[in-house]
Amino acid sequence: MNVFKALTIAGSDSGGGAGIQADLKTFQELGVYGMTALTAVTAQNTTGVQGVYPVTVEGIAEQIDSIGTDLTPDAVKTGMLFNSDIIKIVAEKITQYKWSNLVIDPVMIAKGGSPLLQKEAIDALKEYLLPLATVITPNIPEAEVISGIKITNLSERKVASKIIYELGAKNVMIKGGHEETDQMIDLLFDGNDFLQIESKRVETKNTHGAGCTFSAAITAQLAKGNTIEDSITVAKNFIQAAIEDDLHIGTGHGPTNHWAYNKRGVYS
Repeated sequence: MNVFKALTIAGSDSGGGAGIQADLKTFQELGVYGMTALTAVTAQNTTGVQGVYPVTVEGIAEQIDSIGTDLTPDAVKTGMLFNSDIIKIVAEKITQYKWSNLVIDPVMIAKGGSPLLQKEAIDALKEYLLPLATVITPNIPEAEVISGIKITNLSERKVASKIIYELGAKNVMIKGGHEETDQMIDLLFDGNDFLQIESKRVETKNTHGAGCTFSAAITAQLAKGNTIEDSITVAKNFIQAAIEDDLHIGTGHGPTNHWAYNKRGVYS
């Protein structure tokens, strides 16, 4: 039996909708064995983030070493990395173990507005981690920060994609969820061509963890040996189902439904 494995290097969400918890749920639903290196513990629920408690750099390095010396992942995802020291050690360890299929979800701000990446860490993200990426999956505000330009339309998103690509990522996937349009467009750039993936916008406030889930689904599919285009297609279908069939729990921005995709009988 060939067991595909994926490692997520990210923060914990005590509410279970995002972060490590969302990643592991997604890996499991897509038939991939999930492993973790915890970067921070957050006290958080659907109403917001009540506290952030980073793990020491030494603790993060030791977690990654434990995986690297015994359970080689077929793909790796990074989520909340919080500060430049954590970014540097994560990049160092990924390079040390020569891991490929790296998906970067540049988590910067929680749904409720709490910062999850310190401002000084942006330069470290661009310098150390981006050159290792198979794909980076920013939303529009994150893409603005990384590229340094304002994005108000699809043409500007294409410009930002090229800027981010020049920083070293092999593929740039700028999500369209923040655009106020009925038809949502996610934009993939591979250095040569643009691929537009369209989907119908779902009117709901229950999208907590959507970015984590989407990037985790890409990671799972890459771990199974799929192409980036095929991986993104499955991930898009996965998160669309998770948002459309949301769970309606909590009093704030509720989580997506990680089992919705397989409930529809579309497992891939």
